[in-house]
Amino acid sequence: MHLTPLMGVFFCQKTKISMFCLLLKCFTPYNRLNNKGVFSMKRRIEEVKKIVIKVGSSSLCDKDGKINKEKILMLTWQIAKLKREGYIVVLVSSGAIAAGMGALGLDSKPKTLPEKQALAAIGQARLMEIYEEIFQVFNMKCSQILLNHDDFDDRHRLMNLNHTINALLNYGVVPIINENDALAVDEIKVGDNDTLASLIVPLVEAQLLVLVSDIDGLYTGNPHTDPDAMLIHYVDKIDDTILSYAGDAVSGLGTGGMATKLKAAQMVNALGSHMCIVNGQKENSILNALDNEGTWFNGASGTNMNARRHWIAYRTKPRGTIVVDAGCRKAIVDKHVSLLPTGIKDVEGRFLEGQVVDIKDEELNTIAKGVVNYASDEIRLIKGHQSSEIDDILHRHDYDEVVHANNMVVLEER
Repeated sequence: MHLTPLMGVFFCQKTKISMFCLLLKCFTPYNRLNNKGVFSMKRRIEEVKKIVIKVGSSSLCDKDGKINKEKILMLTWQIAKLKREGYIVVLVSSGAIAAGMGALGLDSKPKTLPEKQALAAIGQARLMEIYEEIFQVFNMKCSQILLNHDDFDDRHRLMNLNHTINALLNYGVVPIINENDALAVDEIKVGDNDTLASLIVPLVEAQLLVLVSDIDGLYTGNPHTDPDAMLIHYVDKIDDTILSYAGDAVSGLGTGGMATKLKAAQMVNALGSHMCIVNGQKENSILNALDNEGTWFNGASGTNMNARRHWIAYRTKPRGTIVVDAGCRKAIVDKHVSLLPTGIKDVEGRFLEGQVVDIKDEELNTIAKGVVNYASDEIRLIKGHQSSEIDDILHRHDYDEVVHANNMVVLEER
């Protein structure tokens, strides 16, 4: 492989020397941080074989919004190290809009959707070009996959996506996944890459999700404004106290804050997988996630949902809402029973049989999600009635239940 001409495309002489040093390090054993305290003892790295890495825009770009190729170089070097150690890696990468801003010389992100989508179309091509060139330096191949939420809603498309990613991994290729920002609208977009990465974890059956951010991890307060804020190295279970630590700080380049990261941790932990937040500005932060870097969210404390229940709870967008009375609410939450028409007070939205809906109480708190056995128009007709009356009303009686308990996830379990 001829490295010098390739390096000359992107890097100054000083950076070329740094790259050669990285290449030498890439083929030498990596000494892990085994002396960082008791928290490293709790990180169950022995079960980690597949890793999904999500890198945010702030970890790829300069403060002026332009893509920083040296940052991508450091990221790629760490991926190369992980692959040489036998790990299977999937990368979820932000940066398309930021790359588009840099290409057009813009100083701030535009506000209108068409402008953002245009920048994403420009920037995604540029971003993948850079990734491909740098991956070649480490004798690796990468591929591009652009997704929106419909790819997760439709189980047939989800299965095809699973087959495609597994084929890429079998070829030894690193999939680089991003939301299809050039086409995304509110109805179909995932919204942020923290969530997108957490949706990829069950798809590839990864044991660890690493979120590379511009903050060291989860703090007890805002470290920028609270001098007493302390970094939490290990979270055994996400409870109300942990959720209260999430602020709404958002990078000027990215779309996610700590709240989206905790949501991602809940989604991943529910499967029994782990998650770690690390600071991409720190050297070897991804490699050190397997030791004591950042905040580790323990997947062993999760509910170990099966794939179908996890799909219902997290990977689909509800198509409507069913409102239930107090007695029905208590039965669902306490006993996890099926939803019968007699307990239904109201139906919101239009949806078809087989689609996922929110189930809410009369205060409009979401208590569960489930797959309906009847369409919205039919449920409006049978709500408040006994199951024995369904045939007289609809002239068919396929199911006693509007939502069977086997197709329902009670959210208070989370």
